[in-house]
Formats: sequence, structure tokens, C-alpha cells
Amino acid sequence: MTPGGAMLLILLPVLFLLSGVSWAATVSELEDVHNQAKVLDPEKFEGVSNFSTFLLERSSGVLFLGARDAILSMDTNELDKPPRKIIWDVPEDKRASCVAKGKTEVDCHNYIRLLEFLGDGRIYVCGTYAFDPQCAFLELSSFTLEKTEDGGVRMETGKGKCPFEPSQHYTAVMAGGILYTAATSNFLGTLFDISRATGTEQERIRTERSINWLSDPEFVSSAFIEQSADSNPTGDDDKIYFFFTEVAKEYDLYTKVKVPRVARVCKSDVGGMKTLQRRWTTFLKAQLVCEDKPSGQRYNILTDVFTMQHTQGDPSSTHFYGLFTSQWEREELSAVCVFSLSDISKVLDGPFKELKKNCENWINPEPVPTPRPGQCLNTALKAEGFESSLKLPDKVLTFVRDHPLMENSVTAAPLLVRKGISYTKLAVNQRGSGEETRGVVLHLGTDRGELHQVEVVNQNTTLLQEIPLFSPQEPINNILLHKGQALVGSPLSLARVQAEGCALYPNCEVCARARGLGCVWDTEEEACRNTDAKPGPDDTVDDALRKCNIQEARCSPSIRELRVYLGLRLLLPCVQLSPRPCTWEYPPHRHTRQHHSDLGVTVTEESLGKYICTCQEVEPGVRDLIPCRRAAYHLTLTDPEAGETAAMTGNRHVLALYIFFFCGGAALGAFLLYFMKRRHTSGCKGHRLPDNSLSEKGLGSSATPQSPSSASLMSEGFRLTEKRNGTATTNTTTTLLSSQGNGSHHGNSYSGNLIHCNPSNGNGNALYANCNTSSSGLQFAEILAPEMLNGRTGERERELGEGDEVDKELRDGLGEGMKGLEDEFASLPMVKSAAPLARCEESSI
Repeated sequence: MTPGGAMLLILLPVLFLLSGVSWAATVSELEDVHNQAKVLDPEKFEGVSNFSTFLLERSSGVLFLGARDAILSMDTNELDKPPRKIIWDVPEDKRASCVAKGKTEVDCHNYIRLLEFLGDGRIYVCGTYAFDPQCAFLELSSFTLEKTEDGGVRMETGKGKCPFEPSQHYTAVMAGGILYTAATSNFLGTLFDISRATGTEQERIRTERSINWLSDPEFVSSAFIEQSADSNPTGDDDKIYFFFTEVAKEYDLYTKVKVPRVARVCKSDVGGMKTLQRRWTTFLKAQLVCEDKPSGQRYNILTDVFTMQHTQGDPSSTHFYGLFTSQWEREELSAVCVFSLSDISKVLDGPFKELKKNCENWINPEPVPTPRPGQCLNTALKAEGFESSLKLPDKVLTFVRDHPLMENSVTAAPLLVRKGISYTKLAVNQRGSGEETRGVVLHLGTDRGELHQVEVVNQNTTLLQEIPLFSPQEPINNILLHKGQALVGSPLSLARVQAEGCALYPNCEVCARARGLGCVWDTEEEACRNTDAKPGPDDTVDDALRKCNIQEARCSPSIRELRVYLGLRLLLPCVQLSPRPCTWEYPPHRHTRQHHSDLGVTVTEESLGKYICTCQEVEPGVRDLIPCRRAAYHLTLTDPEAGETAAMTGNRHVLALYIFFFCGGAALGAFLLYFMKRRHTSGCKGHRLPDNSLSEKGLGSSATPQSPSSASLMSEGFRLTEKRNGTATTNTTTTLLSSQGNGSHHGNSYSGNLIHCNPSNGNGNALYANCNTSSSGLQFAEILAPEMLNGRTGERERELGEGDEVDKELRDGLGEGMKGLEDEFASLPMVKSAAPLARCEESSI
């Protein structure tokens, strides 16, 4: 054992003692989670992991899960029952051939990316099959894959139906028993197609191989909009919509600009006779713009889309809820915009964009021929003799080939903007129907295993709950709504959460915030109940909040008194859900810095006083923005003499502790080094080690690789980790943020498993490798002085009172002593050496 190892043994009890608080918080949080949701243990799946695709049989409640080398079936009504399992893996020789072609062994499995009902008692199943996509048929009655005469799985090629690589973005939808897909179509992943992938050979058509049609797209979602006879008097053809992000070719900029798109094809399209043979003749696309016009912030990366009919049975009432982020923001950012089908149809029926250039000048646009290019077949066109796309004239097909992009964009303002959080999946349910619609509830999955529920009434959003479901290493990649419940999936597990009804809101404050959804708090039963009565002038969210024990309204929070000391760094939280601006009022000084909507403050004599955060909201029938106070604080200086006394006492205790451990560690390390040197000298019969043997085989050596699941405390440095708004942050800045949600790391590592998320309607995935980055030096985080006060649901609030001053000063002294210990260790040569880096997989879904 090296002296560094001896020092590590000495430090372990101290580190375990400090981490005990975090562990206890984690256990408490997990107990709260299981009271709200049914979360399955990953061990229940018997080693099957990497769940990427969900398919629900709504009549029976049976959920089918596509995983790595396996397909599972579970009864969502009885999750305690063990799942049924089908193994569909890749032969060893085929996996070896895949690895020989330069692919990783982890990727050379069969990742099930497609599960779709065929309507004849079977499910169409497709997997990557070691970079050679294959499809099979699953018999529902026997839950087995169809076999050939020799007993093997009956397979057919999956090229064009399923991606080659687990990491590739992908989406598919079944329309009338025919599969429509958007995927890569070659081994290298450089060719992209939106195609009709099944049916007769003559009807299998795809997009033109042109950057004007598809330019390095990342497919997200797809939807089949079927017209009913009653709502379709013109006999218009049914349509399939695809949502994706691609590199824009209409902008002349020095960098690649990504834009979100919606594309449309028609179900009866069979291609052209001469021009566009076996190609779409109805492919049109338009840009989606999710922009907050007052601030000019635009969100241009599409992450997920949820399709919902606002009026059941009326396809024209379809709305698409899009989940966005920004290409230009360095920090995590998520926004939600909603687009109506009618707005998309208007843009696709509008003018075409002219992309051709001549001498760097835009030329005059070509005249639009008749019949209109890209138009779906309807009764009028059939009456003119165009019963099929094969009869369209060449001038129409040539025009649509050269003009797939529309001039106008489909625009919407964001319903929700959250900074510091990365959302991965979105599902929406509506309260009420038709004219009685009260609002919608957004169910948002994060990349850290949390489910957030956000109420949207009129143009105002309210955060209702933040529910931690899985460990921070498990992103949520599937959300399905069924019978008032949300089935939430991660790459390793499954959870069932109550999604509808006022009864899911656990306390008076959350129930009051859901007043716009028709919820009221019953004081006798102490439960949240549903009411059909519409809120009156004296029955608002603010009035409902005042009836709760907190005695404060949504826009008039009570002032939190914070007792601070000079030099303390604070982060005052102010929850901003809408994209409308938030401003701070505070004493005039220069020791503040705004972090998104929160405010960072370094305490000085000039910075004491009141801090008030005010955001803008919209009231029904009122055009102007209404100011709403979201947070209020008052900073007062704690007793300086008590602080100095406590600090000196704490410093003396910490110094004595430091001297004891340092001397003991040095003595033990010297003894072990002497003992090992004597033993090695006798074993080598007099051969001496070179002078640099310690640096070669000691702590700084890379000869001993670290496992990602067991990072070295000396190489990574022990840090107190906290989470704000769903994002883990590790720093030495004392903040006012804490969380009862998933703020404490659960310590779970899944080395050896391929973990991925699914940001595209159950089919597009993103792989998250579980790696630890190492840094030299031992660091101790500053002990938190005042705890955080926050209006967010699921986060703790605690005010520092008079009785906490002594404890606070003791913690301050301990923090300064720890800093001295950190500096002393940083000066040691063994700590300055470069720490070994953990090896991890970089491929991602």
C-alpha cells in the first residue's frame, strides 16, 4: 500500500460521516416517491435493460417494451407480476463481424426500435440487429416470434424501416396497416429517407436524395391524421406528418443553423410517372418557429412532439405540443410551444420559397403551375381526371421537386420556459372538453429521472409537482397516458404515476394552484376535490392560497428573513415558468449577478436589505401584462461578535483535528512505505527500484484504470452536490436552493449497460454513457449556512432563526478549517499528479 492509500484510509471515515447526511436525505426522498408512484426495481426485469420503445394495448392495458435483445410484456394493472419475455439476440459470429467493421461491441446487439400493431393479431417488430436491421412478427395469442421451418425466427429486411445504429434519431407511424418511417437508410448513417416502408413494391416510395428535401435531419416524431367522412366534405386525402430538426439551407451564415420542421405527405401518393418515379409528389415542409417576441429568444431544436385532439372525433382540432431547446444557449434550457393543425395547413397551402440563386441574387420565383404542386388528392382533382399522382403533369412534379419548402413559417409563443432544466419527453392531458375546456396539464420528463407536472390555464403556467422517479443517471425516455395514469419509462425501469384528478395533489397549496383546473381544497376531509363550479371574481388562485396555512397568495408571498454574515455568497431563487420577463428590486450596489431568473448576491454592508422578484403574467380579458411578485427576501446581518467567537472556536477544533489526522497519516504512511520497501528489497534480492517508481505506480499513474462506478475520492475530490430546478450543480458557492426531489444522488451506477433516452415519440433515442471525469486535488465544499427558501413545489424551506446562529458559526469555522486542509493536501506531490481517467462508452442514443 502506498502512502496515498494510507492517507485515503484515514480520510474515509470523515468522508463517510459527511456523506451520511446526503444518504439519509436520499432514503427519505425515495420513501416519498413510493408513496406517490409505483416504481419498479430494475432487478424485476432479470437483466434486461435499454428499454427504448413502448407499445400499449389500451383495451387490455398490456404494455410491450422493446429492449436490448429482448421484448417484454407487462400488465399495467398488475405491475407486481413478473413480465413475459422473448429473447431475440444476435448470433456470436454476426456480432464479431459487426465489431470487425469498426463498431463497438455494445452497439453490436439487437436494439428493438419498432413495435407496431398490424391489426391481424400480430405486432411488427424491428431491431438494429448488429447494424443489419431486421424485422419479425410477434404473435399476440402465444407471445412468440413467428418461426421458419428450421425453427429459427422468421425475419425480413428492416432497411428503411429501422435505423442501423441504436444512437440514430428515428420515428415511425402505422397508417391503415402500412408503415411510414423517417430513418437513415445506409450503414454509415449518411442517407436519410421519409418513406412508405411496407405495402406492395410499387407503392414503396421515399423522399428525393436532395439537401433541399432533407439536410442532415434529426427525426423526432410522426403522426397520422385520418379524416372522417363527416369532417371531410371535400374528400381530401388522409395525411402523415413528420417532425424533425435539420440544417437550414435558406440562411447564408458562417455556421450551421438548425431549424425545426414539419413535413407532410399524402396517404394515396404513389409517385410520378416519369418525374419523381417512386418518390413523393406531395412532400412539403415548413419551418416551426417557437419564439418569445418580447425578448427575441427563439428555440430552434425540436426534442419531442405530443399529438392531441382537443375535441374527440374532430381531426381538425388536432394540436401538436412541441418540446424545444436552443442551439445558442450554453446552459440547459427547455420550452414548450403548441401548433394547431389548421395553422400548419394554412402555411402548407401558402406561397413556396424560392431557393435557387443566380449571381448571388435571388431570381424571380417561378409561377406556380396548375394543379397546385404538393396538393393531396380530393374530389375536385379526381373530377378533373387526376385520380392518381401518376397522372400529374411533369411541370407540376418538377416544381414540387425543386420547391419543397414553404415561404411562411408556423409560429407560436412558448407556453412554458424553464432554464436550468433539460426536458426529454412530453405528454399532455386536457381537463374538460370542447367549450368546457379548463386547461391542460403538461407531464414533462427530465434527463435526471424526474417527472414534472405543469398546469397551463389561459396563458399562465403553474408548476404543480416535481416527482423524482429514477436515479439521476436514468433519463425519462417514454411517457404514455392511460386511464388517468402516466406510464413513465427510463432505460432501466418503469413507473406508474397518477396523472389525472384533483386527488393527486397532496396538500392545500398545490391544490390551490390547480384552482384553474377545477380543484378545491376540502378543509374537513383535508383532501383536494374536483368541482364543476367555475371560479368567480372572489374565487381565484390567490384567494385559494390565502385559505391555506401559508397565509400568502401566489402574487404576494411573505418576506423571508435571512440572517447572513459578511462575505457569504447567496443565490436567491425566483421561479420563472413563462417566457415573460422577471425583474429584481434590491439595494443599489454592484455585488449582484442574475442567473436566469435567480439572483446571486455577495453579502456586504451595502447589500443588506429587501430583495423582491416580480414577473409578468397575463389575466383573461386583459391585454396588458400584470406584475406578479414571485419571491421576497430581507437580508439582515447576524451578530458579528457571536460569529467571530464561534468561528475562532470552530477553527481551533478543526485545527486540532487537522494536526491529529495529518500527523497520524504521515506516521502510518511512513511506516507502511518502510515496511513495503523492506519486503520488496528482500523479495528482489537486492535489486533496487528506480527513483521514479512511486510516480509510475502511485496515485498519479494511469496503469490502474478506474471503474466508472467506483471513482477515486482522491482523483475526483469529494464535493457536496446539490440540485437546483432538476439540475445537479457542484460548486463552492453557498446557495439558497435545496430540494426534496431528486436533489441527492442515489449512488446508482450502471456500468456495462447501454443507457439511452427516447426523445422522439417512442422511437428516437439518446444514449447516456455513465462516466466519471476525474480532477486532481482534494476539495471540500463550503458548508451551507442559511438553507434555501423557495416557492417551488417539492423543495424545502427553512428560515434561520435566533437559535441557529451558533450552529451556523460553527459550520463556518468548520468550513474554513476544511479549506486549510484542502490547501495542505493540494501542496502534496502525490495529489498534484494527474489522476487516471475512467474509460467509458461515447456512443449515444
